[in-house]
Parts: sequence; C-alpha cells; structure tokens
Amino acid sequence: MSTDLAREKRERFVGLAFTTAAFLFWGLYPPYWKLLSAVPEFQVFAHRVVWSCLFTAGLVTVQRRWAEVKVALGSRRTALTLLASGLCVATNWSIYIVGVLNGKLLSVSMGYFINPLVSVLLGVLVLRERLRFWQILAVLCAFGGVLYMSLGSSGVPWISLALAFSFGLYGLLRKTVDVQSIPGTFVESLLVSPIVIGYLIFEGIHGNSAFGRADVPTHMLLIGAGVVTAVPIIWFANGARRIPLSQVGFLQYLAPTCQLLLGVFLYGESFTLTHLISFGLIWLGIIIFTVSTFVQRYPSPAGSVAEP
Repeated sequence: MSTDLAREKRERFVGLAFTTAAFLFWGLYPPYWKLLSAVPEFQVFAHRVVWSCLFTAGLVTVQRRWAEVKVALGSRRTALTLLASGLCVATNWSIYIVGVLNGKLLSVSMGYFINPLVSVLLGVLVLRERLRFWQILAVLCAFGGVLYMSLGSSGVPWISLALAFSFGLYGLLRKTVDVQSIPGTFVESLLVSPIVIGYLIFEGIHGNSAFGRADVPTHMLLIGAGVVTAVPIIWFANGARRIPLSQVGFLQYLAPTCQLLLGVFLYGESFTLTHLISFGLIWLGIIIFTVSTFVQRYPSPAGSVAEP
C-alpha cells in the first residue's frame, strides 16, 4: 500500500470518527440539560452562549487565530452576517433548551429530521436553486408529515418548525461568509453575548438569577454548558472536511434518531399513531432525498450490470 493511499485511508477514518462522535454527542446530550431543569430555561440558554464565547475565546488564543477574528470583525458585511447567523443559532439553542426541559424531545427530534429538507427549500427560495423531481417529492413528503401532525391532536409542531428553520437559516448565512468554524463560532457568540449578559444582569438585579444562588453542581453544569456546546462543533469541523459530503449526510440523522429514542424509551414521551404517520412521511422524504442525491453524485457507469 502506497504512503499516499495509507494517509488517505487514515484521514477518512479520523474524519468518520470525529463526525460520528459529533452527531452522537448532539443526539445523546439531552440528559445533560435535564440536570438543569431547576434553572429557568432562558437562563440555561444565556449561560450556554456566554460560556461558549469564553471557551471558544480560549481556543482561538491557544490556536493563535486572533488574526482571523480581526479580519471577520473588520469587514462590516462579514460582521453583520455573523451577527445574523449568531441570532439564528441562539434562537435555535433557546428553543432546543425549552423543548428538552419541557419534555418535548419528539418535537426536537422532528425538527432536526426535517432540517436538511428545509435547507433545500431555503436554497430554492433564496438562492434560486433548482430541484429535480425526486427532491421536490422529498420536500412534499416532509411537508405532508408536518401537515398531518398539525391536523392531528398535537397541533402545529412549532418547536420542530422553529428548530428546522432557524438552523436552516443559520447554515444559509454561514454559507455566505468565508470564516472557519472556531473563529466564526467565537465571533457569533461574542456579538450575541451583550444581549444575553444584559438579560442575566436583569435577572440578577431582580433576585431571579440561579448563578450565585444555586448549589455547586448546578454552577459547574452551567459553566460546562460552553464546553458541551463547543466541543461537538469542533469535532464536526475536524471530521466533515475529511470525508465526502454524502457520508456527512447519512451521519447527520444519528442525532435526531438518538433524541427520538431518548424521548420514547428514557423519558416516556408518548409516541402516538399521529407521530408514527408524521415521522413516517418525513423519513420517506429523507430516504428519497438521500438516495436521489447519492445516485446523482455517484451515477452508474453506462451499460453496467448491477450486482445481484
């Protein structure tokens, strides 16, 4: 085996390991947030932003990447785009925390299942991208799943839609700026921090702040929120650039699958017939979209005969 081939295989293995770890971490860390159920949801979210900012600032310092931060903040267009993307991801984080702490993991899971198809829809509406027939069918299946849920006893799945569209908009905005993951995450959290710090100060003035009054484990969990937020982002950034996009596409469904299983089997959330039909339509859309994308990316050689 040549040295180049061995290096390529090693890079693929490392990339697969990092990316898988990131999605599994995202799928399995709801219990971490459940430990903070005694803290008001928006305070948990605010601490997540603040400590993520401090943690990524430390990473930027260790990696000596302040020049990238300076370039990003020095461009008005880049800074405004990162502010907008920061607000989108902050919205996503806050809704996620509300969903997890209020026993809505199934809704959270649905949001991240339909997120890739929402991203496709945003690409059509905003970037004027054109869809093929099978992609249109996939989006319609997902829309059918959401519509069935809305017409069922559960009502409109606002948490799912808000999570899917906020993260879809986040991805769309980040696509337009040339900033790497760690410096970009730091700038986003830095620009959003004044808002959440103001909120935390307001809560503290009115005697409602958990920080400074809670027990030591709660303080450690709030501080650790920055680490558990930033670490999977770093893993994903390190992994995704080493493996094909098609593999990333398959792996991204690990997170909502884990969330769904946790919601049903660990926290006893009700999985009704309405959920089954709604998720079934969304899963069908995901399968159609994934297979059609894979076929387009890796078409069969002309005249070839399929293996039995």
